[in-house]
Amino acid sequence: MNIRSRFFSEVDAQKYAKSGALRLQARAAIPGGAHTYAKGDDQYPLVSPGFISRGAGCHVWDVDGNEFIEYGMGLRAVSLGHGFPAAAQAAVEQLLRGTNFTRPSSLEVECAERLIELVPGAEMAKFTKDGSTATTAAIRLARAYTGRDMIALCFDHPFFSYDDWAICTTPMSSGIPSAVANLTQGFRYNDLSSAEALFARYPGRLAALILEAEKDVPPTPGYLAGLREVCHRNGALLILDEMITGFRWPGCSAQRHHGIEGDLSTFGKAMGNGIAISALVGRREIMELGGRDHDRDRVFLLSTTHGAETHALAAALAVMNTYRDEPVVETLHRQGDRLKAGIEAATQRRGLTRNFRLAGRTANLVYACCDRDGVPSQIFRTLFLQETIRRGVLAPSLVTSYSHSDDDIDRTIEAIDGAFAVYQRALEDGPQTHLIGRPVAPVFRRRATSTSTAAPATKARRSRRAKPG
Repeated sequence: MNIRSRFFSEVDAQKYAKSGALRLQARAAIPGGAHTYAKGDDQYPLVSPGFISRGAGCHVWDVDGNEFIEYGMGLRAVSLGHGFPAAAQAAVEQLLRGTNFTRPSSLEVECAERLIELVPGAEMAKFTKDGSTATTAAIRLARAYTGRDMIALCFDHPFFSYDDWAICTTPMSSGIPSAVANLTQGFRYNDLSSAEALFARYPGRLAALILEAEKDVPPTPGYLAGLREVCHRNGALLILDEMITGFRWPGCSAQRHHGIEGDLSTFGKAMGNGIAISALVGRREIMELGGRDHDRDRVFLLSTTHGAETHALAAALAVMNTYRDEPVVETLHRQGDRLKAGIEAATQRRGLTRNFRLAGRTANLVYACCDRDGVPSQIFRTLFLQETIRRGVLAPSLVTSYSHSDDDIDRTIEAIDGAFAVYQRALEDGPQTHLIGRPVAPVFRRRATSTSTAAPATKARRSRRAKPG
């Protein structure tokens, strides 16, 4: 590390002193130091805010009082903005009236009916708390409805659930029996022949195919309709995961935008503006297997103590009202367009078009940081994060919210341009010259990798164990 980097390291260490102390406590008490892998220390530079204290709109403050314009937006769960008044007030008012009763709340009916109206082909809905639970319920329903045991997920959309059926396809498959893993296969996006080959290889065995209607790449003309036809021709269901696209794509649904209907669909994230709520919706004849008005074996479908907490339902209704009454989706795209145009102009000006690339819809932008050969690089991603954080922007992705103003976008473009200046120099003299600490690591990796915070955390654990009593 050169003198300049060491100087900045000492300054930044003071800037994040409280975060640094909390990191040691977190690593001692929580596996990995965070309850969500994507929020862990290994996903951010060594010099970064470790813990967020509060948020307002698209701004957040860490425990040390540092302010940032944020673009992760709670892993895309906060589309309106942190503490958005309509959603927050609806949740608080309902909290004061009670959140969980012995019998259902009338909000369950109202919220289900409103969501069904938004989703093409949906006839029934059931609520839960997170995306993984909803997608796993969809898989169970599909297996029960078809009487088949195998399923296939899109390999180009890597995370559908923390449950065995999905995680078995990732490098983090430890603890999953091979008998379970063998029931999950994969296919490629925008490649109908890939799906057709699966049905030919496993005739009469596939219960469903699950994918996102759109991720970083839009569907080619006819692909989604063709995939649905292939599924139905072979007796399988089409499950569309709209955890991310729901309430970000036009019409609040990628299905509506692309003119396709899934047999089952899952929603969540932005539906509660950060408050935990997700949903499974679908055709009545399938969904009713989890009810009591049929003569087939019942499916245990999303029966959880906290699945329909009233404050979350109230927040979801407030979110849907806001989308109905205000130009939310249009604003997400307009501000994303503004951000994309500014960043692309900066890459042109800095000569980095080969090294920094944007992808996805402008309401849901992601980026790739590449080395001098144009190859995606974790160390250059870390450097970019480090330099944007130094300039007051926290951007693991570039996901806009309804609260991002023109000024926020312009300040972000200015910060990114400043980061690009360092990026340029790093391409010449090596990123290690400018980076403080280790590079970030992929979430899905087979082996845990050591970081500079691992040793202190181990010491913290030992010191706690050594205390008497």
